[in-house]
Amino acid sequence: MAHEAPPLWQLLQAASGVVAAVRSGMSASQAIPRVEPELRAGAQALAFHALRELGRAQALRAQLAKRAPPPPADALLCTALALCWRVDKAPYTAFTLVDQAVEAAKRDIETRAQASFINACLRRFLRERDELVAATDADPLARWNHPKWWIDRVRGDWSKDWERILDANNRRAPMTLRVNVRRSTRDDYLARLQAEGIAAVASGACGVTLAEPRDVHAVPGFDEGVVSVQDGAAQLAAPLLLEAMDTAQPLRILDACAAPGGKTAHILELTDAEVLALDIAPDRCERIRGNLARLSLQAEVVAADAAQPSLWWDGSPFDAILLDAPCTASGIVRRHPDVRWLRRASDIAQLAQVQAKLLAALWPALRPGGRLVYCTCSVFRAEGEQQVQTFLAHNKEALSRPAPGHLLPHSGEKGVGVRDNSPSDHDGFFYAVLEKRAPAPPA
Repeated sequence: MAHEAPPLWQLLQAASGVVAAVRSGMSASQAIPRVEPELRAGAQALAFHALRELGRAQALRAQLAKRAPPPPADALLCTALALCWRVDKAPYTAFTLVDQAVEAAKRDIETRAQASFINACLRRFLRERDELVAATDADPLARWNHPKWWIDRVRGDWSKDWERILDANNRRAPMTLRVNVRRSTRDDYLARLQAEGIAAVASGACGVTLAEPRDVHAVPGFDEGVVSVQDGAAQLAAPLLLEAMDTAQPLRILDACAAPGGKTAHILELTDAEVLALDIAPDRCERIRGNLARLSLQAEVVAADAAQPSLWWDGSPFDAILLDAPCTASGIVRRHPDVRWLRRASDIAQLAQVQAKLLAALWPALRPGGRLVYCTCSVFRAEGEQQVQTFLAHNKEALSRPAPGHLLPHSGEKGVGVRDNSPSDHDGFFYAVLEKRAPAPPA
């Protein structure tokens, strides 16, 4: 028996609750699990839509009311404006959204007193939509739906590409899968999808991008470990790490900052190796173990701070190290639209210090002749190119090998200065490959 869909006003209440939580500093990934299960999927879809249009919504609200109402009412008002301001993108008609937003306000004790105010603002918006939108067009926050400091930073780093980066951030990311080559080939898996009536295209060496996203457990072969969900840019990590390595020999590999385990698993899908997967958070280590178990793969998983090798390293050098360093996540905004509203300009320098500390701590654990892949899911140069150039300047035994460099988030176009990045729809990433110079033989 099919369950009746929840009324829209309930979804709007839940979605605006997520928006309010993000505005207060909580990530959407923390806020969404707090939503009632029967509302969660719909509320997430509406909340993500609202977060992608939140800059415009805030500018419109400022036109409608110079003084913001209390946070819960402001979140509901801005959520409704974000959802209905663009007729071509609205998930429901504007009149339906306005009616149900007012109903949501009336039914919540935190917003009930502002229901008439919300109704007046939204009705005025319906009457004066074109004039109000035009009045906000010159506001960068409204135009790009990013904080001004973020816009300025991207424009400074990417003077020729900043507009398409910001525009890409406001689009939904596709659902891309990585085929487990121990269980299938990409072409065989594509044929399986076609036989089940699921449209998809090849992406990269072993990736498949679905035409339409679906619940992960409804993806053929996912529960059996045939495929994993992983963005195309993230799928480059394991092949880069293993490139030019003699995989016929037993390799000792470190995956630092490994959670949730996608790159760890990809390494083990491509080669038999002794892999140590680290993450500082014990609960995130459980996610690594769960992902490996689903794929029938094994690694040593340890909860430890990668920046403190004395606590976890036995002194035996690694043949290869993958450092997927903590970063601003500025390259995955289309998947996590809350990131832009949670970050502060000062976070870049603080995270760059963490990245430098990790590089310095892990470099001694790499054997001479070994390779370290440094990557971040960031488009900011301070977390990518500039970080690596500084490291190379202070480590003369480090050699820079060919790598993709900065991959910019956009659809169907090549990244900047990318040697082997085929046109595809991928997140923003940075990759560098550093090889430790082997000592010169004695004269």
